[in-house]
Amino acid sequence: MKSPLPFALSLLLLCAAAAHVRAQQGDDEDEVVRVNADLVVLNVTVTDASGQYVHRLSNRDFKVLEDGVEQRVSLFSVEETPFAAAILLDTSGSMETRLTLARAAAVRFLEGLREEDVAAVYHFDSKVEQLSDFRPGRDLPPMAYDLGSKGMTALNDAVLQAAKDLSKRPEKRKAIIVLSDGADTKSGATPEKALNAALAANATIYTVDMADPQMNQMERMSASGALKNYANKSGGRFVAKPGGRALDDAFREILQELSNQYTIGYRPSNTARDGRWRAIQLKLSRPELNARTRNGYRAPKG
Repeated sequence: MKSPLPFALSLLLLCAAAAHVRAQQGDDEDEVVRVNADLVVLNVTVTDASGQYVHRLSNRDFKVLEDGVEQRVSLFSVEETPFAAAILLDTSGSMETRLTLARAAAVRFLEGLREEDVAAVYHFDSKVEQLSDFRPGRDLPPMAYDLGSKGMTALNDAVLQAAKDLSKRPEKRKAIIVLSDGADTKSGATPEKALNAALAANATIYTVDMADPQMNQMERMSASGALKNYANKSGGRFVAKPGGRALDDAFREILQELSNQYTIGYRPSNTARDGRWRAIQLKLSRPELNARTRNGYRAPKG
């Protein structure tokens, strides 16, 4: 009788080879987190000239264009639905004088969540660590109070990780709240890869500038530019110079915004899997109103 060892050894080698192929595929993957091009979902904020949220708009009030071509809207929702949020707390060395304020800001945001909303908390310095998973709790994880400021700033990696985790959540509305001085000095991921991941997860990014007021003007421009880029391209908001009542007001507005968005979906008429950027433009039937959403997505490739 032949020994079963050769067969077992062959099976082991075959599994190892398959794992190696999968690893290579992951390593060679384009710097794009795949968007499900079968349905592109937009979370849209509509305000009037005074900044008040506008309700009672219908499907007919919106026109969606992709690369200049009008698209047929197949999903339209206006109900107030729960959302999932990822809070990213910068604990790098450059945050030494601002970490207490950043923690207080995270607490204020958590306290404003509704019972049906969930949030996860992360911190990042040279690496990214999740302090608490998505849950309805309103308290900052105890570990967050023990953290000191150290290391470099892996901002892009933090956004990328949060986006990947949010992509697994069932909520239609998702947000990434970044509390950082904005100066990335460590990430392996590029800003483009992190942003594409957020767009693929249908997550809106809200950034709060925690930069030290003593930072020179050139450094501040570079830092705030990174934060503004994430907010503007995802349809979110950039909050400058937080503190006191201004920060409370900003978070209240963000929470209100997340609770008062229109959700619009369409199946792109351009089905090419070419990995190219698809520019999105949203038009309203009432020109006196303002609509804010993400400005595009990257199509799948291959």
